[in-house]
Amino acid sequence: MPTSLTEGGHGRSTGLVDVLDRILDKGLVVAGDIKVSLAEVELLTIRIRLLICSIDKAEQIGLDWWKFDHHFSPGKQMLSAQNEELKKQVRALERQLASLTRKRSAPAMR
Repeated sequence: MPTSLTEGGHGRSTGLVDVLDRILDKGLVVAGDIKVSLAEVELLTIRIRLLICSIDKAEQIGLDWWKFDHHFSPGKQMLSAQNEELKKQVRALERQLASLTRKRSAPAMR
């Protein structure tokens, strides 16, 4: 049984792959506004902008927000939290070392 949706072969599935490849390569933008009004008073406006493209194309046109959004790259946020914790530990150890150094050097100065 052929996997294509057409009777004779691969016409439609190949066409779908070509269309998807073109969309990812060139990009597709869908835009629209939704407005909710009551008695001619606008209560809510939602602006929808949808861009469908490959990551390479998005970076080429200057879109790279997902690199810096902690919702999409939680590893960076986790590393940042770990970094802060390590910095606190280093500061605490430095204070302990300074305290021990002062205690040892204080009797020698007398």
